[in-house]
Amino acid sequence: MQVTLINTLSSPLKSAAKFVYSQEQASGLSSSRFIQDTSTNLVPKAVFARSKADLAENSMLELSESALVYFAPALIGEKVARKFFSKNLDQPAKNLVAKPASELMKSPLKKKVLPVKAAIALSATIIPLTEFTLNYFKNLFTLKAFKKANFNNIASLEKSKESTETQKKVENSAKKNIKRAAGIFAGCLGLGALIAKKGANSKVLMDISEAILAPGTKFFQKSPKTRNFFNKYFSLDFAQQDGKLVLSKGQLTSCVLVGGAGYFGASKDRGKQNFLETLFRFPIVGFYVITGSELFEKGFKKILLKSGKCKETISKDLKTPSFEELEAIAQKLAQKNKTNVQTEFKKLAKQKVLIYGVPFLFSIGVMGFFVAGISNVFTKFRYNREKRQNRGLETQQSEVFKGFM
Repeated sequence: MQVTLINTLSSPLKSAAKFVYSQEQASGLSSSRFIQDTSTNLVPKAVFARSKADLAENSMLELSESALVYFAPALIGEKVARKFFSKNLDQPAKNLVAKPASELMKSPLKKKVLPVKAAIALSATIIPLTEFTLNYFKNLFTLKAFKKANFNNIASLEKSKESTETQKKVENSAKKNIKRAAGIFAGCLGLGALIAKKGANSKVLMDISEAILAPGTKFFQKSPKTRNFFNKYFSLDFAQQDGKLVLSKGQLTSCVLVGGAGYFGASKDRGKQNFLETLFRFPIVGFYVITGSELFEKGFKKILLKSGKCKETISKDLKTPSFEELEAIAQKLAQKNKTNVQTEFKKLAKQKVLIYGVPFLFSIGVMGFFVAGISNVFTKFRYNREKRQNRGLETQQSEVFKGFM
């Protein structure tokens, strides 16, 4: 369905409204988050790139990372794993595969469906495990393409001769960790196959399935808040949209946490300054990716409500109508206020763009440009401070040595 009234808006507002509308039409969480997080992470890093190697490796990392996290889950879960593991289920049971596990734990078809869902979820562990390897692949890419393994050279902090020993260490570590991730995924795939085949008749495997799919419901029955928190952020189960499997918050969390181990390990291989820069950036960006953006959006909506703005476009439960729904609201307001539909729609469109636009600009401006810029500044500051301290230490040692002469 097309929202024709968007074309009646003036040019700047029309462009903004079409952008927001395009995000609403995107399937599931994946497309909109891909655009937002890639913009937040890649564009600022490109602007603040410190060398060709820095620009190339960040472009390679951010694009592959975003594509992996936001598109692979639906492809692997819906197109591959779901078809493979649910092929022996009857149609009623197949239809339940996309239902939340917390609901299915009370269903009479629980023993049939939960093992299949757990197997599908375990097959999708290839996503966080591949995320883990991306930084090691990045190290290999930079080493092969630019012959650099020393972060100080990559970040243009210095221009020193590359150590063959350091390059070999970075290469060996990358290959070892990539193989390690492949081995863990093989184990997850094997466990998934076992659960799918034997889970219905095994209490142990059924318990494992429930822990994988709904850890909150499994372990925190007496505390609704804790239960909901763990189900939302630590379940490996897929979310669903229109009966199809899509990226869930829990899978996003696993990608950030498992990928974080790769970030820190790969950065440590390339030197102290790379590790410290990662230590500064990752917790901020990681938290924002998992839940910070959602918290900011909710907080901004609450501020608008308290200030008496956007009453027509923000409900008490902080939900906002789609652009398709705005057309119907505009028609009702036009009849009520005895105005034309275009005027009312323009007011509503401004509110909608404000609600979406401010958090989006915050993510790019603050979480993107500010964090990227300030992390570069801090890295250079730490490097220069360390050099001064080393020179001071060398001077002291030289003076002590002269005293013995």
